[in-house]
Amino acid sequence: MSRSSVPAGACLIFLLAILPAAAASRIAPDSCRASDLREDRLDAVGRRGELVLGSGTRAILDGIHWPETEPDAAQAAAYLAGFRGRELAISQRGEADRWGRARIDAVVEPTSDADEPADLATGLVAAGLAHADAGESDLFCRADLIALEGEPRLARRGVWRDPVLDARDGPALATQAGRFVVAEGRIVGVGERTERTYLDFVRRSADGLTVTVTKRTWRIMRERGLTAATLRGRLARVRGRLEVRRGPVLEIVSTDMLEVLEGERALTR
Repeated sequence: MSRSSVPAGACLIFLLAILPAAAASRIAPDSCRASDLREDRLDAVGRRGELVLGSGTRAILDGIHWPETEPDAAQAAAYLAGFRGRELAISQRGEADRWGRARIDAVVEPTSDADEPADLATGLVAAGLAHADAGESDLFCRADLIALEGEPRLARRGVWRDPVLDARDGPALATQAGRFVVAEGRIVGVGERTERTYLDFVRRSADGLTVTVTKRTWRIMRERGLTAATLRGRLARVRGRLEVRRGPVLEIVSTDMLEVLEGERALTR
């Protein structure tokens, strides 16, 4: 690669530009502050989207949920493998995950003046090859990715091949137990408790989805104006790993994993 064509600083500017100012003002320094930019190389793509870098670092892209089924996982891996051997501008976020993998933003450096830097997470989400996801973090550092889902979702491409799940369809939701899901419906009830808040999409929990919100996340939601009064009766899209208890249950620890759909036509009926 010709380092004289586009300096690493150009990729740094690109990395900063993809983080909306509104999101940056909400994030905690320790959780979302990016490390200094450094250069590395993509050597290999492992199972479930693990990146093996030339420096020996094992990493995953921050802000995405890797596809859980074929052929989407294979297509996502093939997309990343297309950049094997290319120089990357790397910025690490927070601590490594439980498997010792760094959480990174990774931008492929251009090889000529005609090219532009390519953010890997952006490319996957825009192509419908991954969902935007905060993972286990209660702060979502890549809120810009959610807006990129609109086009592949409407086109029913990749991970959006099947319709968004109806939050009122308990039997269909139950078949997805243990998996990452995206569901949509109207919030019919909000129950505030000491340690959890419950967002109900049906009157009886066995009939459809209940979303549980952690105490800290509910506080952040209220600070953003998402209270029991403002959420009740609103159309919303939620995402996360589904469990089945008395009925389908999904817990969110990041407020960005719940989208209030202003002016958006419901995908469910």
